[in-house]
Amino acid sequence: MIKYVIRGDNMFKNTIDNKRYYTLNCFFRGKFGSKVFKVPLDIGNSCPNYASGGCIYCSGRSVSNISDGSLDIVSQFNKAKEIMERKWPNSLYIAYFQSGTNTYGDINKFKSYVDKLLVINKLVGISIATRPDALSDEWLDYLSKLNKEIFLTVELGLQSSNDETLKYINRGHDVGCFTEAVKKLKERGIFTVAHIINGLPNESRDDMINTVKYLNKLRIDGIKIHMLYIPKNTKLASIYKCEKFHVLSRDEYVDIVCNQLRYLNENIVIERITGDPIESELIEPKWLVKKFCVLNEIDKEMVKRDIYQGDLVKD
Repeated sequence: MIKYVIRGDNMFKNTIDNKRYYTLNCFFRGKFGSKVFKVPLDIGNSCPNYASGGCIYCSGRSVSNISDGSLDIVSQFNKAKEIMERKWPNSLYIAYFQSGTNTYGDINKFKSYVDKLLVINKLVGISIATRPDALSDEWLDYLSKLNKEIFLTVELGLQSSNDETLKYINRGHDVGCFTEAVKKLKERGIFTVAHIINGLPNESRDDMINTVKYLNKLRIDGIKIHMLYIPKNTKLASIYKCEKFHVLSRDEYVDIVCNQLRYLNENIVIERITGDPIESELIEPKWLVKKFCVLNEIDKEMVKRDIYQGDLVKD
């Protein structure tokens, strides 16, 4: 049951458990009437940006902590599902193509993976992580068709709306490319999620706020907010060793996220609000490994300041 949070004379409608922002769990409960979890999958896809050195914070092809790319797609799905069902039994599932750039590669091979997953009982959605510069017309046509068969989410990495920052981190595309990708996905009615990173080198608090303002104007459907962390064996690690650039403290991160949420329309789903670094690979910040402490601090700060997602959005 949804528990509404009182906001002055109104009610903050998109919440459960007294959250002051629109969580993914709340969205799924409203859409499917059940707990839904995403099953991470790894199909071995690479990234078009590796040819130019890749993003400075990337330690190699991204992988999930629980998916096993050595298995065939159905076995991989079932193995990961079994792990997650221990925590959330009797739930529905979304197949999440998480690792790598999933629209960069053989489209027919990808279609064959999806076809095998679509017949799985209790599967209610497909989620595809990719880049804005990896959406050809052929892929867009396929995604449009798939969207008519099952609930489809496409996740796009942006990281920042500042082109100078994108150049510095060697992102491989500019903001205009992201804008165009979102436009094409939204024209096809596809649920679109943006990824951003707070604390990128040389970015000010205003830069981070401007990124969410930009995304709000694009009318994205969901967002994943990450804190920059420095993994070992990356170009970013080498830069940090030489420059010791400022890494956000937990208090700084909490303050920035709380303010970012205020500039996002209340109907934008907050799919993630902090990161999950692997502790053995982490240089800084060490506080990030305590994920639930970060989440709790965000909740407490929003209550303390009596603020809500979207309360600074102007029509």
